[in-house]
Amino acid sequence: MSITNDNSLSIEPVNSGKTFAAEMTRLSGLLINNAPNDGISSLPIPGLYIARYSEIEPDFIKTFYLPSLGIVVQGAKSITVGQETSQLGQSQMMMFPVALPVALKVIKASESEPLLTVRLDLDPQRIAELVLRVYPHGLPPVKQWSAGYVVNADADIINAVARLLECLQKPGDAELLGPLILEEILIRLLRSPIGVHVAEMGFSGSSVQQIAGAIAWLRKNYSLHIKVAELAELTHMSVSSFHEHFKAVTSMTPRQYQKALRLQEARRLMLSRQMDAAAACKMVGYVSDSQFSRDYSSFFGASPGRDMTMLRKLSKE
Repeated sequence: MSITNDNSLSIEPVNSGKTFAAEMTRLSGLLINNAPNDGISSLPIPGLYIARYSEIEPDFIKTFYLPSLGIVVQGAKSITVGQETSQLGQSQMMMFPVALPVALKVIKASESEPLLTVRLDLDPQRIAELVLRVYPHGLPPVKQWSAGYVVNADADIINAVARLLECLQKPGDAELLGPLILEEILIRLLRSPIGVHVAEMGFSGSSVQQIAGAIAWLRKNYSLHIKVAELAELTHMSVSSFHEHFKAVTSMTPRQYQKALRLQEARRLMLSRQMDAAAACKMVGYVSDSQFSRDYSSFFGASPGRDMTMLRKLSKE
């Protein structure tokens, strides 16, 4: 079954043979071995992460994704970006072309069959080096953009990800063979049904790359007062065109995006630096403590004080 939101690409399953089932079993075993406990595990290969959850979570997990590819190997989850929500089941993958604040929810998991996902950050610069080889005659026109693209994984990509994880089992393989397998994964993505959207990440002058430039500025200057006209000028777009393209690529307005950045950074400051809400509020650019508290409660589902109490309690369990 393929489950997507209206703005994602849905491809009917084509991987029903024994080969694909064997590759999925192989990959799930590698994920369990490398992530024996629940939570998100970063691996020695930069930009490679495993998530494992053994029970359904009633609340959203708010986090931040760089441009990346995520694959659900077992179980199911929902991902919300701005106004778009996608539900991903086993063997489906989702590609995000720009850095985005996301909300995740575990919707199918158990002790015996935990949710298992693997995520790989995508390097736009490396993609740019490969685009001309995969698309020597230029990119086909793109008529519609989305914050994320959902397709069914194929056996070749699953096999490549499994081999990447197997590199961790032998000394030196991750350093010597890892980059070659990463390049293979990128080439297979560029040749996939969502390849043109992957290619736009590294294609000079594309709308996605222009918006990515504005996002980079926002991530660096999230505490400053935002001037949309200046962001539009940075991308060499008119204000109206910038608004349209920014929302198409992120499913948010620039101000909504900045608010999400501010709130997530405030949460990090309070959790990692033991900073109180008033100090974190000012640090991320809020003028009003009460407005910060309202926005925080709406975004995370609890006031700053209550949220910190729950998070610190969980970290001790």
